[in-house]
Amino acid sequence: MNLTDILEKVANDTSGDSTTINDVVAQFESRGFGPLLVAPALVAVLPTGAIPTVPSLCAITIASIVIQIVAGKKHPWLPNKLSKLEVSREKLKDSVERFKPYTRRVDKLFKPRLTFVTNSVGRRVVSVIAGLTALMMIPLELVPFAAALPGAAVIFLGVGLSTEDGLMSIVGMFISIISGYVIYTQLL
Repeated sequence: MNLTDILEKVANDTSGDSTTINDVVAQFESRGFGPLLVAPALVAVLPTGAIPTVPSLCAITIASIVIQIVAGKKHPWLPNKLSKLEVSREKLKDSVERFKPYTRRVDKLFKPRLTFVTNSVGRRVVSVIAGLTALMMIPLELVPFAAALPGAAVIFLGVGLSTEDGLMSIVGMFISIISGYVIYTQLL
């Protein structure tokens, strides 16, 4: 299933007048981890990544998400209060309709390929690489904007996980290697 199909499933598989955030997240299954990896990585890549401690906070956030993936969680853990929040079914359907043009574009760019990289074992390996790469942001915090390189790697790895696009994951792994090389040559 592509992202548009998943959104349609989320909107149509809910019953009653409302649904909980936990039910929505559960529909995304393990693909829900990808955006959670991408969001803090984006913060590190954007100019906010030059603010002291921001890359470290992003790295710790990414590492905590990776732990959930490696532990075999089916979907991201949410705090109890957040998971029980309810969304009206009508608002959910409206939101899905608004996001469809964007998810269709994403579906054209990123598609399941090289799926051995994103199968259950590959997903864990990619996640560990994302976590280790994110931890590279901590020492690179000393150099303004240097944390953007491992942040970019995590973005590719997260997009690969959420779209099951092994090619994007491989690109992310390559950028991870470059990040490690930068740390080795510049900081050690």
